[in-house]
Amino acid sequence: MATKAKTGKKLVIVESPAKSKTIAQYLGAGFEVDASMGHIRDLPQPSDLPTELKKTSVGKFAVDIDNGFEPYYVVSPEKRKKVAELKAKLKEADELYLATDGDREGEAIAWHLLEVLKPKVPVHRLTFPEITKEAIQRAMAELRDVDESLVDAQETRRVLDRLYGYEISPVLWRKIASGLSAGRVQSVATRLVVERERERMAFRTADYWDLLATLVPQAQGAAAADDGGAGQSFQARLALVDGKKVASGRDFDDRGRLTAKNAVLLDEATARALAAGLENAAFSVRSVEEKPYTRRPAAPFTTSTLQQEAARKLRFSARVTMQVAQRLYENGYITYMRTDSTALSDQAVGAARRQASELYGPDFIPSRPRVYASKAKNAQEAHEAIRPAGDSFRTPAQVAKELRGDEFRLYELIWKRTVASQMEDAKGSTATVRLGAVATTGEAQGRDAEFTASGTVITFRGFLAAYEEGRDEVREDTESGSAGRGGEGGRLPALAKGQALDALELAANGHQTSPPPRYTEASLVKTLEERGIGRPSTYAATISTIMDRGYVRTRGNALVPSWIAFSVVRLLEEYFHDYVDYDFTAEMEEDLDRIAAGEQAGSDWLSAFYFGAEGKPGLTTIVNGLGEIDAREVNSVEIAPGIVLRVGKYGPYLEKPLPADAPEGTAPERANVPEDLAPDELTAEKALELMESAGPEEHVLGTDPLTGHTVVAKNGRYGAYVTELIAEPTPEQLAAQPVEYYKNGKPKPPKKPVKVKPRTASLFKSMSIETVTLDDALKLMSLPRALGKDEEGNVITVQNGRFGPYLKKGTDSRSIGSEEEIFTITLEEALKIYAQPKTRGGRTAAAPLAEFGDDPESGKPIVVKEGRFGPYITDGVTNITVPRATPIEELTRERAVELLAEKRAKGPVKRPARRSGGGGTRAKASAK
Repeated sequence: MATKAKTGKKLVIVESPAKSKTIAQYLGAGFEVDASMGHIRDLPQPSDLPTELKKTSVGKFAVDIDNGFEPYYVVSPEKRKKVAELKAKLKEADELYLATDGDREGEAIAWHLLEVLKPKVPVHRLTFPEITKEAIQRAMAELRDVDESLVDAQETRRVLDRLYGYEISPVLWRKIASGLSAGRVQSVATRLVVERERERMAFRTADYWDLLATLVPQAQGAAAADDGGAGQSFQARLALVDGKKVASGRDFDDRGRLTAKNAVLLDEATARALAAGLENAAFSVRSVEEKPYTRRPAAPFTTSTLQQEAARKLRFSARVTMQVAQRLYENGYITYMRTDSTALSDQAVGAARRQASELYGPDFIPSRPRVYASKAKNAQEAHEAIRPAGDSFRTPAQVAKELRGDEFRLYELIWKRTVASQMEDAKGSTATVRLGAVATTGEAQGRDAEFTASGTVITFRGFLAAYEEGRDEVREDTESGSAGRGGEGGRLPALAKGQALDALELAANGHQTSPPPRYTEASLVKTLEERGIGRPSTYAATISTIMDRGYVRTRGNALVPSWIAFSVVRLLEEYFHDYVDYDFTAEMEEDLDRIAAGEQAGSDWLSAFYFGAEGKPGLTTIVNGLGEIDAREVNSVEIAPGIVLRVGKYGPYLEKPLPADAPEGTAPERANVPEDLAPDELTAEKALELMESAGPEEHVLGTDPLTGHTVVAKNGRYGAYVTELIAEPTPEQLAAQPVEYYKNGKPKPPKKPVKVKPRTASLFKSMSIETVTLDDALKLMSLPRALGKDEEGNVITVQNGRFGPYLKKGTDSRSIGSEEEIFTITLEEALKIYAQPKTRGGRTAAAPLAEFGDDPESGKPIVVKEGRFGPYITDGVTNITVPRATPIEELTRERAVELLAEKRAKGPVKRPARRSGGGGTRAKASAK
């Protein structure tokens, strides 16, 4: 057999074209770099399996559950051309370098490439945390084999998610609604959001009052009074009355009950009386306490903390953050963006310290480098933290001409955080002052009032010169106001014990306790990571999924659950409790970590998960033993005595259950729930209001003289409409159907009669259920109205649509002025309209619904427009429909950019290709 001639070529395969272009710059001659475009193989849909496999143990999941949970992989149809290209290039190469990312997903891509390409040349595995010349040179000196344990962990996770979703999701379809999904992480994330909304629904507000004093040292009183106290005055908040603590928001539980012992609860009358009694009282300083203040810098970014901080400071969604970070990494600006580690390499530490010293001075760096330990539960593969790439960092000013928009903003954030992490502590002092007086007049005479004030003075900014970490909203932010419970602020005037003070103002302030704040993307990511649920690299996709499924929508930055999410979570809690349990889900992540470390076999773990082990039932046992699930009960929430919210096919609605003695056929009272009403806003009072304003569910308008059908007006989810009631066929009518026979002479079973679709039409804006007449209804249901034909014989009709009245001739539509014109417009008038040049969409181009500036990828302006199938986002090149879960008013620039980027990544929609070979199960193979 002839030996293949040496070509001197070396083929390097990475995941993405952008990454391949950057790497090619550093490898030089002899290396050819190509991209696999992500995974080349995956599990197919079971319906796409070969016929001979559909009735085997592979058929349900495309995983052989009876033989070690071996996956049946197929090359994706859209990747077949790429695989052929890679095979052709491999034939011309002497060596193969697999340079996919160093995490589990990247390791799995490398393994799949080995399995499909079947190289006959030496194979090397290399990874690098950043795409720089130095990093690639180091990686070339540390070549290795494919890590089978990492591959096993990724494959186990993939199969686990297939088992979980394919077993539980069908239960949701049957009992709640089609199109829903359950997932190992998404269901738990949804539960967190729903539980927070439940807390808000159960929350009861409590009122409390306190005093805020504006004071000035007595010797400066006259001068302060002249200029309003500017520069000398300070504020202090009431802390004690007669030696007892004054109740504040944190002293109440979520039911509005005061829990602090011996606390004084001030009402409005008491607070105002105390303020009046202290107007002429002698205030003096009772104690001054000063402590040194030290604040340390935050650790360098992990995936999770980057997502959180980008949400707080840049208003990015988690998905936008990861998409922008991916581009920065692939183009050589930052290190790998999927990491749980806060560690920096020695080179990075040196670069950060040098830059801090150069920019801020040698006093701004500590004597020894800072070392950070990861606080994340279940931190996995030891990547480096996210930082600027290279052994020396480029400042934002140095990359300003290369990066623009979101990429520049995210790079700047990463650069600041990294440099600040190696800088000195911020230092200063915090003074806490207690001062008081005894009321001299009125109802409060003789009562002792003690106030507190505190102020922090930064004497050395340290890392704050470069960066300050953001924070999420907490309850006290909204309850106590900006002054804080202790009147916390900046510098206090120099004060000494016993010093006299003048009160410039005493204000009695009322407060209400606030419910726990809703999750934002940032706080949800933080909670998921703290609980060890899922991986930060998957959080962006998880949040997008629960939004696209309609489980969660955004209101500003807050995540608001839908009522359908309540039904899903309730069903999962009651029938699949372990699978949405926070600790159980975190333990699954720990098990995957053990598989990644080679301490456990994935097939054994999957067997225990699915079939059960050691007396614990598996998923299949639980699904098969569910018994009867009361769908009506799962989809019901009691809102008030006698009023229940139900989740129906067309959305949530309120219902008053019928009494036991109600006559048969009596319809219960119902009312639609507005789509924009958050669950915690549907109080008992609001429910009663909606029920009272709903009126009868339908108004009988009369009988259509032509058909004999009853015509009614109804209130629907999308507004009022009229329809006809068509009775079901009677047993006598069904029995009278003609009998059909088989060829053998036996009668066929009677056919189910075709259900006649009732005529339906929306009311005009000028109509209402109370005023619409039978004649109006018959006219509306007669639409569309044919006006006649044009010279070419095309029929012109007029009708009403979602976006108003319009003419239609074939596929050519033109808007008309008002709904009333539908019944008055003539053929001649319609022909005149069609004689005019057509404007876009059949009408004058409407103003955009929203504008979000230029897209960071295309550079073209992003706008939201109204389209035939609803509002959509476009940059003039790429279009994407606005998800139903996102109201236009709450759509952000970040979400718009994210949706456009997702659509671009998917590419054009392709017709399903006929499946050919390429199937196969995983056989262990190492790179040699």
